[in-house]
Amino acid sequence: MSDLSVSDTGRLDAILRADPGLMHVLTTMRGLDVPDWRVFSGAVYQNVWNHVSGRPVGYGRKDYDLGYFDPDTSWDAEDVVIKRVAAAFDEPFRSEVEVRNQARVHIWFPDHFDEPYDPLPDTDTALSRFVAPAFSVGVRLEADDTISVAAPFGLEDMFAMTLRPNPNRPCAKGWDKIVASARTRWPELTVVERQAD
Repeated sequence: MSDLSVSDTGRLDAILRADPGLMHVLTTMRGLDVPDWRVFSGAVYQNVWNHVSGRPVGYGRKDYDLGYFDPDTSWDAEDVVIKRVAAAFDEPFRSEVEVRNQARVHIWFPDHFDEPYDPLPDTDTALSRFVAPAFSVGVRLEADDTISVAAPFGLEDMFAMTLRPNPNRPCAKGWDKIVASARTRWPELTVVERQAD
């Protein structure tokens, strides 16, 4: 994991706590005792981009992506967790919180994204495989009310509103679509394309 500065994590903490919807999701999830869980992707980086660009809290957010890790890779076991999480929320959160067992990603990812995907040992390792460092940030509300942060590439790209391909994996097949979608909502993004080898 990358070393995270206290100032960056403190800044992220303040931004996330200013989003009542996200805090509701984090607080509810903490009470469910789901193993090795994190909220990641848009629920985190979009909050930062909105803060940096002066947009309202929640702008551009479609859902709350939530990963957890259970060595039982059966669909039935994951479905139990999905239903338990859904039952803990009222609408609109029930429809917006998307839960996936990270231990199962290697089962469906190749067919869905036409890319290979090795099995994961835990939820935080999944972050190192996300398509861009700015997306590779996960958070969890701990028992002592701190927000723990996992960010294998650090927080610099996220705060700088910079999109660059993950240097540790092939560029995502849908990279151009990902960039176009993000630029539609945050046109001031800086996009750094991967250099040819």
